[in-house]
Amino acid sequence: MDRLAGILLPVSSLPSPYGIGTLGKAAFDFIDFLKEAGQSYWQVLPIGPTGFGDSPYQSFSAFAGNPYFIDIDILRNQGLLSDAQVEKSDFDDINGFINYEKLFYNRFLLLKEAFCKFDINQTAFTEFCESENEWLDDYALYMALKEHFGHKDFQSWPDAIRLRERQAVSHFKTLLAAEIKFWQFCQFEFFKQWASLKSYASKNEISLIGDIPIYVSGDGADIWANMNFFQMDKNGHPLYIAGVPPDYFSATGQRWGNPLYDWQAMEQTDFDWWKRRISSCSKLFDVIRIDHFIGIARYYAISPESKTAIGGEWREGPGEKLINAINLAVGSARIIAEDLGVLHPSVKELLEKSGYPGMKVLLFAADGNEDNPHIPFKYEKNTTVYVGTHDNDTVAGFCKRQKTKDLAYLMDYFCAKNKKQLPLALIKGAFASVADTAIVQLQDWIELDNAARMNVPSTIGKNWMWRVSPSLLTPELAEKIKGITELYARIKPKSRCAVFKEDPD
Repeated sequence: MDRLAGILLPVSSLPSPYGIGTLGKAAFDFIDFLKEAGQSYWQVLPIGPTGFGDSPYQSFSAFAGNPYFIDIDILRNQGLLSDAQVEKSDFDDINGFINYEKLFYNRFLLLKEAFCKFDINQTAFTEFCESENEWLDDYALYMALKEHFGHKDFQSWPDAIRLRERQAVSHFKTLLAAEIKFWQFCQFEFFKQWASLKSYASKNEISLIGDIPIYVSGDGADIWANMNFFQMDKNGHPLYIAGVPPDYFSATGQRWGNPLYDWQAMEQTDFDWWKRRISSCSKLFDVIRIDHFIGIARYYAISPESKTAIGGEWREGPGEKLINAINLAVGSARIIAEDLGVLHPSVKELLEKSGYPGMKVLLFAADGNEDNPHIPFKYEKNTTVYVGTHDNDTVAGFCKRQKTKDLAYLMDYFCAKNKKQLPLALIKGAFASVADTAIVQLQDWIELDNAARMNVPSTIGKNWMWRVSPSLLTPELAEKIKGITELYARIKPKSRCAVFKEDPD
């Protein structure tokens, strides 16, 4: 495999006048930027529809796209929105940060105005609904019901529809027919826009890396439509929830709250739901990062009554059986295994059997322990190295709060004379490593501080909000990135030859 590099930037963080990044012009411009910068990958965070807390890792569907990402200007160019309708909308981006409250109240009003002009009888829409019906029907009904019942989670709905009794489902499909069509319309527009963006990326030799959470949200269509595949009681309440024990990010662990899979029930269907999920993702992305890969080998079960993740227990996961099912469904896409955390021997064994590249994070190497697997001299070639992930602080932010001893070790190891030099020094360290792939958050290329951090694990309220200013995506930055990418031989071979041809000296 070639030595390659990429940039991590969520779709939500793209520049936009409409409150959040979209699949419009700024996304295409970013692909141009990546090409100019000599990059091969654009990694995004999960792209599903988000709810309370705004986390992309807590989505209403494992299959659907986020309606927030539908580009408003594209809808306007299609004649579905007028200039006046767009200009009256207020998305107040809080000095460049996403205002999710205003987005929630105003974006769907605008999308519904677009839907009023949409021809639901057009062939392309009908064909889309038919081809995606395995998940789309349940999702559209779920979202229509959620709105109908005041946005409460499905566990609070009347018994008949909460338990999907046939007569109740039939009744609400009739009652909410128009609303169901609206949610189908949103997915039609999202997938159409995504297909256009992916095609443009492919033409420019930029591969898209997607991110799929191992678990699904407890408030979502996946669980409501498939309760038999989850460890839940008859009323739809989880018997146990997901998380991890105390770790680097939290002394009390991380209590994610997602219901756990009933792996035995899934195995009886030959993991059909998982195969459909991976197959769907492989159409959207060239590479798929499976979040919390260690949960496939063994998973952490926490009592729903527990306020923290302390006191949970490890249980055996589906292991190689699920990996085999994933490999059958993955198509031409490749897999990255997010294997961060305390690695039990069973996880290491499963990773080796799968052949998937694992992950290393340079910011985790700060303790100076020679046995730390994140120190570059420990890497194997079949690895994806990150300076930091969405859960880490930016390097500049890290420097502000980290212990002097840890900073001294990193500066010594990566030959940085001071804190200011550390962001670029870590990037060079990642690029110089033997790892096949190196990914850097855009914030670290720009050397932004912790105001640009995407997420602080185990917290809620001020995460997932950062957006990049278009003024920062300069030709000079692209040239700087390309120079370092060339220096460490992470340019695609064709591009490398072109560079040498232009500058034989």
